[in-house]
Amino acid sequence: MPKMKTKKAAAKRYHVTGTGKVRYKKQGLRHILTKKNAKRKRRLRLPAILSHVEEKRVKQLMPYAGKY
Repeated sequence: MPKMKTKKAAAKRYHVTGTGKVRYKKQGLRHILTKKNAKRKRRLRLPAILSHVEEKRVKQLMPYAGKY
């Protein structure tokens, strides 16, 4: 049976942690930053953990993520 392919778009956006959670970078920090206050921009800098339901969907796109 051939290897399953990873969806490269998903691999660039998500990272699986050692405990199996999916981490991602928050959106909204690329442009139009003048109208966003400093507190909001500071929060957007931090990585976030994907919800349990969305985690299953993302892990289907990356079959080998976090297995080794």
